[in-house]
Amino acid sequence: QVQLVESGGGLVQAGGSLRLSCAASARTFGVIGMGWFRQAPGKEREFVAAIRWSTGGSTYYGDTVKGRFTISRERAQNTVYLQMSSLKPEDTAVYYCACDLRYSTNLRVAAAYDHWGQGTQVTVSS
Repeated sequence: QVQLVESGGGLVQAGGSLRLSCAASARTFGVIGMGWFRQAPGKEREFVAAIRWSTGGSTYYGDTVKGRFTISRERAQNTVYLQMSSLKPEDTAVYYCACDLRYSTNLRVAAAYDHWGQGTQVTVSS
């Protein structure tokens, strides 16, 4: 049973920063990659960022967050972080973390992931 526990969401003013964390408990399988998605009311789920667990940890970003958000990982603790800076009101959404246990070639799509967290709300006020 894999569980993903997210934390770090909240309310922040535009231009501010937040850091999200997501810890994965994968008792019998190793994490191959982890990612963050977000979903705003009335909109489809959007890819935010992803990182591979292998040495080197290739990273991927959605176009709307590139240059403002940074994804990182702590492999020993199966934890992924999303540092969000220069936040904008349009970043307001529920943020979900997800993990890939099978090795997917494209971490930008939701279908690549095997397990999802419950989501954490991020609200950016103008």
